[in-house]
Amino acid sequence: MKVLSLLFAILLVTSCSKTKEHPYSFYYWKTHLKLNETEKKTLNESTDSFLYTRFFDVDKVGGKFQPVAVITKDKSFETDKLIVPTVFITNQTFLHIQKEEIHFLAESIHQLIQKKAKDYQLKINNEIQIDCDWTAGTKDDYFEFLKQLKKISQKEITCTLRLHQVKDKILTGIPPVEKVYLMCYSTSSPLENSDKNSILDLNIMKSYLSKLEDYPIKKIEVALPIYSWGIVTNHLGKHKLINALSAKDLDNPNFKKISDQEVEILKDGFYFGNFLNKGFKIKVEEISHEQLNSATEFLDKKISTYNIIYYQLDSKFVEGRNFK
Repeated sequence: MKVLSLLFAILLVTSCSKTKEHPYSFYYWKTHLKLNETEKKTLNESTDSFLYTRFFDVDKVGGKFQPVAVITKDKSFETDKLIVPTVFITNQTFLHIQKEEIHFLAESIHQLIQKKAKDYQLKINNEIQIDCDWTAGTKDDYFEFLKQLKKISQKEITCTLRLHQVKDKILTGIPPVEKVYLMCYSTSSPLENSDKNSILDLNIMKSYLSKLEDYPIKKIEVALPIYSWGIVTNHLGKHKLINALSAKDLDNPNFKKISDQEVEILKDGFYFGNFLNKGFKIKVEEISHEQLNSATEFLDKKISTYNIIYYQLDSKFVEGRNFK
């Protein structure tokens, strides 16, 4: 009997400690929609039905709204996944915006999405996702824009939710949507002197999301990072970013290894498309499988069910990763 009780206890602990499985998909954030073989295979293996595709950005330039870096599509592109049009809008777009301009902006964004979907014969979902780092000063106009876009498009309007917008929900307000996408990355600035991983620091994430279960919108999907970059520091302590660098890129006879993630340049030259001087340092920040597991273990305690959208679909970031 004691043996059976012990066996039951072991099984109970094992089943409780098992990480939940979440359907997953990807963001596609390049300006030209084209997949290589690695990206196609990874997308085909994903367990959700969607590909969240950035169609364009919107910014205010010279007092006028402008679409920026509108997506183009390669003839070879095809997928069985439904495309979710995603639009990034700068916060400054909503600064000092006039009421009549809000309607114009919503109408223009809807029309451009429809045009691109038709031009490129994309199978789009009945959803538009808006990505904006709104603030207390822009919340009212941004929220009105979301309502106007829903009315004009007759589609489900969803939006991204940043960590500070969860923590400071009273100040930044609750968007008028039924579903949000929680962005669990960019926990700090990569251009600050810090020993933290600026892409995802779990302690910072947990601090900001300590009361996530109290957030009024209950339908929450989760965006997790798989991207990486290099932070270059010059002699004056100034920083710049080089996207998509990984630790294996630091294997160079002209680099002196400081740690597994950091090197010092021994010889002036062009590296990764940039001219870098002797004495400059490069620190790589990337996200491990263990970090992602730790993030989902925490989120599992806060959200009952959710899908994961990895940022972003690029062979540089997905090759060799196990998403199961």
